[in-house]
Amino acid sequence: MHLRDGLQTHATVRQRYDHLVETGLIGRDPAQERITADLDRLIDEISAKRMAHKSSALGWLFARKRETREAVKGLYIHGGVGRGKTMLMDMFFELVPVRRKRRVHFNDFMADVQDRIQKHRQARKEGTVREDDPIAPVARALAEEAWVLCFDEFSVTDIADAMILSRLFSALFANGVVLVATSNVAPEDLYRDGLNRKLFLPFIGILGRHAHVLALGADKDYRLDKLSRMPVYITPADAAADAALDAAWEAMTHGRPTAETTLTVKGRQVVVPAAAGEAARFSFADLCEKPLGPRDYLAIAARFSTVFIDHVPVLGEGRRNEAKRFILLIDTLYDHHVRLVMSAAAPPPQLYTARRGNKVFEFERTASRLIEMQSHEWLEDWAERQRARVLSPEAQQVRA
Repeated sequence: MHLRDGLQTHATVRQRYDHLVETGLIGRDPAQERITADLDRLIDEISAKRMAHKSSALGWLFARKRETREAVKGLYIHGGVGRGKTMLMDMFFELVPVRRKRRVHFNDFMADVQDRIQKHRQARKEGTVREDDPIAPVARALAEEAWVLCFDEFSVTDIADAMILSRLFSALFANGVVLVATSNVAPEDLYRDGLNRKLFLPFIGILGRHAHVLALGADKDYRLDKLSRMPVYITPADAAADAALDAAWEAMTHGRPTAETTLTVKGRQVVVPAAAGEAARFSFADLCEKPLGPRDYLAIAARFSTVFIDHVPVLGEGRRNEAKRFILLIDTLYDHHVRLVMSAAAPPPQLYTARRGNKVFEFERTASRLIEMQSHEWLEDWAERQRARVLSPEAQQVRA
């Protein structure tokens, strides 16, 4: 532990962890403490390799030829939802003394890989590149950008991803990439019951050779415990509600990076103003004042397990279109059992003030669902579905 620019910093993951415990931000957990030791050991190994490379002006050049033999073995940390995996990995990512490092949600990483593969194939058609197989050049480019890769929520549900993982990661590891990943499932349960799984199985062996597999068997779901004490429907939608949603967002995302992203729906781009892992945050205007429809809401429900909505207004006679979209949105989130956290101008039964037309009766159902989605039973059921979802690719395909 030392001072930098007048601020206390921490040299190791364990020191950072102990500081959070001592300040009351988290509770001490023996299983988490064991993981901090593994993460610190990995930091030491990466630091030693980095220094060895720096000892020679040609260190990187020669190291490339010895990479497979000398590669640092990474970590694959698996455990239930809310056990603190992401928190621990983020500590590691911040502290590992490497400039070329990348921390990314695994699904976003694979979307990037597929885009690069498509661009390479197009370039091959145009004659601007010579290699037929895109995997090797894509892996080289990724390794040049980051030789320490941190993946949050490692899961395999897409057959296109599953079919290339063995070759892609063989190439990444051959280029010296060090992997640190968190997942809700053990490696042998990845892509369980997926189509053509036998073609995916070699990847499990490759992963085991290049990453130590650690189970985080904490007894308590810390994220769920913290969220369960927070309101999920906050009214009125004032500054206090904004602060409450900010606190709930922080608890849900564990401080992981938040960024705008987009979903592609039938060739159109649906903007998600803030996304972190499987959580997304929108304003009411983002979702219901724009010309979005059923496919857009389905895409949101398929991609995110938790949706935050800020500033839902009271909807009257002059806002029938917005009310129609809001009804459709809540139906979609309810049917796909997406956790909803929102601020609103009024309680659910008072959100729609029109007294004529079919929407009156439809909104009664919406209000009932909004009340149910606040219940402790809904939260517990959501958590159980989350655990089951990551174990079954087929379940997620149905969910989408």
